[in-house]
Amino acid sequence: MRLGLLNNLRAGRSADRVSEVLQFLKGHPDVVTVETDSARAVPEALSELARQDVELLAINGGDGTVQHALTEILGHRAFEDRVPMVAPLRGGRTNMSALDLGAHRNPVKGMADLIAAAREGTLEERITPRNVLRAEYGTNRDFLYGMFFGGGMIYKAIELNHRLFKQNARSQGVFGATLITGGLLARAAIGQVGGILEANKVQMLLDGEPVGNGEYRMIIATSLHRLFAGMRPFWGEGPGGVRLTALTSTAYRLPAAAPGILRGKPRPFICEGAGYLSRNVKCAEMRFDCGFTVDGELVHPEPGLSVTLTADDRVQFVRA
Repeated sequence: MRLGLLNNLRAGRSADRVSEVLQFLKGHPDVVTVETDSARAVPEALSELARQDVELLAINGGDGTVQHALTEILGHRAFEDRVPMVAPLRGGRTNMSALDLGAHRNPVKGMADLIAAAREGTLEERITPRNVLRAEYGTNRDFLYGMFFGGGMIYKAIELNHRLFKQNARSQGVFGATLITGGLLARAAIGQVGGILEANKVQMLLDGEPVGNGEYRMIIATSLHRLFAGMRPFWGEGPGGVRLTALTSTAYRLPAAAPGILRGKPRPFICEGAGYLSRNVKCAEMRFDCGFTVDGELVHPEPGLSVTLTADDRVQFVRA
C-alpha cells in the first residue's frame, strides 16, 4: 500500500503543530510527502502524488484543503482513471469531514495510526465510504467538489467569520463558525430580520419537482452524518445522496423548533407547510442572487446564479 501525504503548511492552527508533522515525517521516508502553501499549488502536488502511484492519500489540512483535493481528484482527474482512498487529518481550522470520520485530534497520532494500519493490513476496518457533493454553477458551469454546501445565512456567517477573526486562526474555525451561526439562529428565532438575516428568493427543483419560489433564510446540504458542534439538522427521507435542509423566512415557531432540528429530531409540527424542508435527493437545482459556500470556499453573489447539486461520486474515506 503506497501511502502519500498532501501537507498544507498554511492550514494549521499553529506553526508548532505543522512542525510536529514535519518532524514526524523525517522518521518515515517511505511516505510520499508533498508540501503546499496555497490552493494554487494543490493541482501540481496531486499530480506528483499520482506519479508516485499513491493509493492512500492522507491530507493534513482543514475542510478547504480536502475540498480542493476532491475537486482535483474527481473533477480534473488528477489521478487519471483511478480514485485513491482519502484520509483527512484534523490539521486545519475547520475539520468537519475529519471529525465525521472519527479522525484523531492530533494529526501526528492520526498519521501514525494510518502507517500502522497499512503495515498491519487493517486499513479495511477504518474505511467509511461517503458520497461527495458536486456543486456546478454559473454560466460557465464551473464546479466544486466537497462535503458541505451552505447558502443564505451560512454563506453570510462564514464570510462574517473570516472578516471578524482574520487575525485569529482558532476563531476562524469551528469555534468562530459555531459562535456566529448560533448567534444568527438565535436572532432569527426571536424574529429579527434584515441585514445578514435577510431571506433570499430561491427557485428550487428537487429531483425535478418544483418546490416554489420561496424566500429562504438558510439552505444547507451535505453527505456527512454530522456537522460542526455535533449538529445533525437533517431528517428527510429518500434514496438520494444529497441531504438537504432549508429554512424559509416564515418558518413556524422557530424558537421551539430549533433544538430538535439541530439534533435531526424535529418536533411533530415541523413540516414543509410550516416552512421547514428536509429531503434526501439525487439532484437539487437552485437559482438565486445570494452567494454560497462549499467547505468554506466562498462563491460570491451573482444575479440569477444557478447551482446544481449532485452526489454521484463515492470515495473510500479512511479514518486517521
